[in-house]
Amino acid sequence: MASINSVTRQIAALEISSKPNTTRPTTTNHQKKSSQDASKIKLLNKYAAPNPFVPTHTKSSSSVSSVATVKQQVSRPPSPTKPQQKSKPAAPAQPSFDIGKYDGGFELDQESRGGKVYGDAAKELALDSSVSGPHPTREWHLTDFDMGRPLGKGKFGRVYMVRTKVEPHFILALKCLYKKEIVESRVEKQIRREIEIQQNLRHPHVLRLYGYFHDEQRIFLMLEFAGKGELYKQLTKYGRFSEKRSSRYIDQMADALGYLHAKHVIHRDIKPENLLLGINGELKIGDFGWSVHAPGNRRTTLCGTLDYLPPEMVEGRDHSEKVDLWALGVLTYEFIVGNPPFEDMSGYNATYKRIAKVDLRIPNTVSPEARDVITRLLQYDPEKRLALSEVRKHPWIVKHRSKDSLSGLTSY
Repeated sequence: MASINSVTRQIAALEISSKPNTTRPTTTNHQKKSSQDASKIKLLNKYAAPNPFVPTHTKSSSSVSSVATVKQQVSRPPSPTKPQQKSKPAAPAQPSFDIGKYDGGFELDQESRGGKVYGDAAKELALDSSVSGPHPTREWHLTDFDMGRPLGKGKFGRVYMVRTKVEPHFILALKCLYKKEIVESRVEKQIRREIEIQQNLRHPHVLRLYGYFHDEQRIFLMLEFAGKGELYKQLTKYGRFSEKRSSRYIDQMADALGYLHAKHVIHRDIKPENLLLGINGELKIGDFGWSVHAPGNRRTTLCGTLDYLPPEMVEGRDHSEKVDLWALGVLTYEFIVGNPPFEDMSGYNATYKRIAKVDLRIPNTVSPEARDVITRLLQYDPEKRLALSEVRKHPWIVKHRSKDSLSGLTSY
């Protein structure tokens, strides 16, 4: 059996390549690679937090309980042993998943970035999922986790792979935010809104927020672990994606955005940097820092990434959830071509002008079907943009969709 460290390195090295493999492996090597891939997926799936997408009427509570119910599982008394019942032989111990080595980042940051906040700001940032909403979680503390390897850094803190100390030892991503920096940037309400929005979302292509807690200086978010990391790194590595792979990502994006819009949530910052990949290669929207819950569907705040801003935001007009349709068109173009459609190296003003004019130049290498999707999404008039339901029905999407479309290791 491979060592735990070896398995971890193999999982960390997993990639989804859009480039054809020019060397044909021997049957033995191919079988060995498939077996290793299957083992890695099985390990991560085994120790991932429970699947939150099973219908609530399912009776198998052990398979659908969230991290919030771990306390109930642990505190449940064992069933009494029947005198005449022969005990079954103990199952062989399963190998635990290696979460990597902790680098002490939280403690280092605490010295340079920590600091108490007071007054209204302290109240605004006193966030604890154990006392919020109709379905509170158990009470969580930093000491409830085994710390693992760093997953990334953000503006307000770091993200680490962690494992819950209580059975059955779920693997999560723990995101730390420093209150002092949040207050200095005057984004207390934005951060609170991000958390309140994400905690209520349940969709396979939206990163799950299982719970959150805080101390005097920090806020901690317990997030679903996306086994293959940032999609942006994949795009940077390969330059662009095949149309097949791009089509499947856009299909998943349209599905997720349809769910968000049905809940009156506008994301407003769709871009590769905010998308993650699950262990099976499935796309997950992972950042809600600029999203907004807007039942009226009308907002006027200028935000988001320049290359992805629609004409109505560039020109300072009211905008609706249809800004996400424009961003989906930009994303489609960037996936296939390798750069945003209105990017202009001469400066921001030039990019703004190209967006306002919808100065769209699609290379001849793009298929007519993909071109049609891009053109119909990148419409100046928001009302003329292709609806998400129509995106999912488009021939370019349908022809690349298959039953194993979430099987990133074999389908992309």
